[in-house]
Amino acid sequence: MKETITAKNGPKPGGPYSPGLRANGWVFVSGQIPADPETGQLVSGGIEAQCARTLENVELILDAAGLTLADVVKTTVFLKNIGDFAAMNETYGRYVPKTPPARTTVEVARLPRDVLIEIDAIAAAK
Repeated sequence: MKETITAKNGPKPGGPYSPGLRANGWVFVSGQIPADPETGQLVSGGIEAQCARTLENVELILDAAGLTLADVVKTTVFLKNIGDFAAMNETYGRYVPKTPPARTTVEVARLPRDVLIEIDAIAAAK
């Protein structure tokens, strides 16, 4: 059994995918980018602002599932430039709980809408 999770006040999907999906005791959050959920416009600023908005978008979907970042067990961070790693890491650290999830960070050639960052997550459902 699968259940689609959509945050009422969250970003709208840019294609044929579910923003979140609950299945077999897990919640899978699709890759989120730094788009303002109200306007759909990308946030201005560098990696710090884009990382913050991206994590806030992940939080919106988790909240719609009745979860928080404390329930996340794994994230993947996709960076346009691995040179942004330190600044991303500092911002990311302000959002994750005391026991942070496992994480993979990779540099990629290009991201949707030419953003600097995309993050997906897997959480243990309650």
